[in-house]
Amino acid sequence: MQTQVILLQDVDKVGLRGEVVSVARGYARNYLLPRKLAESATSARVAELERREAQRARHEARSVDQARDIAGVLEKTELRFDVKAGPTGALFGSVTPTDIADRLWQEKKIRVDRRKIELAEPIKRIGRYQVPIDVFQDVRVEVKTLVVPEGGELPSDEELEAMEAAEIAEQKAAAEPSAPDEEFEPGPAERAVESESDDFDTDVEVAAEEQEL
Repeated sequence: MQTQVILLQDVDKVGLRGEVVSVARGYARNYLLPRKLAESATSARVAELERREAQRARHEARSVDQARDIAGVLEKTELRFDVKAGPTGALFGSVTPTDIADRLWQEKKIRVDRRKIELAEPIKRIGRYQVPIDVFQDVRVEVKTLVVPEGGELPSDEELEAMEAAEIAEQKAAAEPSAPDEEFEPGPAERAVESESDDFDTDVEVAAEEQEL
């Protein structure tokens, strides 16, 4: 049995935030809804999304000239995302094409199709990025995007490279199997103790034999 839901977050192999998708009823009930990744697609919510999409669509490029004007604005735009990140710069989450499209709408009232924001994968590290966007056919622009640790400033490129290298080294070290324990080789002190123990055992055995005689 299938049911329709509205995605509240991008879900891999399911869809993007804000989309109405059909999924298995059990998958929705046991996974998407409890984790607040989606909500039920009621008629009222679907109508609200359609109105919002229609409003945004009026700001989307409809010709090459409009696209060039939009591209001119995007070339001068700098997006900034303040995110939670670990000591090596890895994010506790990610910055997705949906996040970038939403931010462009919030800050510039520019409508960009999320599927035309060409990220090979979501951004998962702090850093400076040039995000390619196909605004229209043959009109392409890169938007400067800063992903900054929350409550801090963005390190230099050299520091970012060092942080990433440190994380890779940590991952490799964690993946390597631990070395087997080396066979214990007794030193001179241990050999002396063993020798005295052997002599003591021999003396005890001799004494026991004499008593029997």
